[in-house]
Amino acid sequence: MGKIVVFENVSLDGVTQDPTGEEGFNAADWRRDLSAAARAEWAERLLTDTRGVQALLLGRRSYEFFAARYPYRTGAMADTANDLPKYVLSSTLTDVSWNNTTVLNGDATTEVAKLKADIDGTIMIWASSQLVHELVDHDIVDEFRLVVYPLVIGRGTRIFAETTDTKHWRLAAADTVEDLTYLTYQRI
Repeated sequence: MGKIVVFENVSLDGVTQDPTGEEGFNAADWRRDLSAAARAEWAERLLTDTRGVQALLLGRRSYEFFAARYPYRTGAMADTANDLPKYVLSSTLTDVSWNNTTVLNGDATTEVAKLKADIDGTIMIWASSQLVHELVDHDIVDEFRLVVYPLVIGRGTRIFAETTDTKHWRLAAADTVEDLTYLTYQRI
């Protein structure tokens, strides 16, 4: 049986996407104040975590964001992401140009439960806040791997939305690199 793991960059105030939806890779780059060593550690952590998964799971908007970039990149991270099987939940997406992509167009909780039953190992979600909100509410996410950035954004999409009931998690690991904190929480 598979395990759903969310890997997410998050601000101190829980924002995962800035208000413009551009993920902050410009003058407001979340990593702007990090040293070169901290940036390299962040990249290595993402690569290591991604190498340990059997598939990527994305919502439509996140799929379109990554599919517009990764096929044209080179290097270990691009090679890893491009080679992985990718599943995208969407009722409207018809063009899946990123190799190894399968569209799941049914109910998110049903489709992800099937995916968990079919894939033995880790199924990682990048970004995809709407999908994450729905899966958390239905107790389908097994683990969060959060990279906490030392900034307060104030507004934007948050990692956690309102849920129908309280969700309990346990801290499984914590690590820091300069001002970045890496937290791993597992569902109880």
